[in-house]
Amino acid sequence: MILKSLFSGIRSALIAAVVLGLALGVAALSAAVHLPVGSMIGGLAAHLTGRTTSYNGSSPAVVEKIRQLSRLETVEYSLDKIVEGSKVNPYLPDFLVADKLLLIAHGEVVAGIDLSQLKDGDVQVSGDSVHVRLPAAMILSTRIDNTRTRVYSRSTGFLIPTDPNLESQTRQYAEHEIGQAALDDGILQKAGLNARASVTALLYGLGFKSVDVQ
Repeated sequence: MILKSLFSGIRSALIAAVVLGLALGVAALSAAVHLPVGSMIGGLAAHLTGRTTSYNGSSPAVVEKIRQLSRLETVEYSLDKIVEGSKVNPYLPDFLVADKLLLIAHGEVVAGIDLSQLKDGDVQVSGDSVHVRLPAAMILSTRIDNTRTRVYSRSTGFLIPTDPNLESQTRQYAEHEIGQAALDDGILQKAGLNARASVTALLYGLGFKSVDVQ
C-alpha cells in the first residue's frame, strides 16, 4: 500500500509538472508574439483535438454504394387477363370430348435493375463529377395472385373426365401473357427511367456536383 501511494503521488506530480510546463510555454510564446494567453491555449487545444474531414470519391467506393441498393425495383404493374384453356379433338365434337375453362387472372409484374451486375468500369469519377452506365432494365418477377384469380366457367365433354392439370397449365399461360402485356406496354423503358432517377438522387446525396447516369 505504501508503494502504491508513493507511485500515485509521483504520477500526479509528473502530470502537474507537464501541465505547468505547457502553461508556462504558452504564456511565454503568447508574450513573444503579443497574443492573449486564452487565445493561445484555445488554439493549442484545437490543434490537439481537431479532426480532419476527408471524402472517398473513388470509383470502387461509388460502385459499392450503388450495389448496396441490390435489386432496384422501380415499376410494378398490376394486370387482369382473361385466358381460355382447352383440350379438344380435331375429329370429335366439343360436347363429347372437349375440356375447356375460362380463367380471369390477376397478376403482378415487377421490373427494375439488378445492380449486382454493375462493374467497376461502369463508373468513372473525376473530382466531384461522376458518370455511371447502369445495367439494362429487366423483368424481376411475374406472378399470379391466386387470391384474385378465379375460374369463370368450365365445360367438359360427356365422354371424358375433367383434366386435373388444365387449370394449373392455364394459370402458367396467363402468367406468361401478363408478363408479355407489361413488356408491350413499355414496362422496361419506364423501369430504366425510374432507375436512373433513383441512382442520380443517390449520387447527389453522396456529394457529387455533376452526375450523369445512363
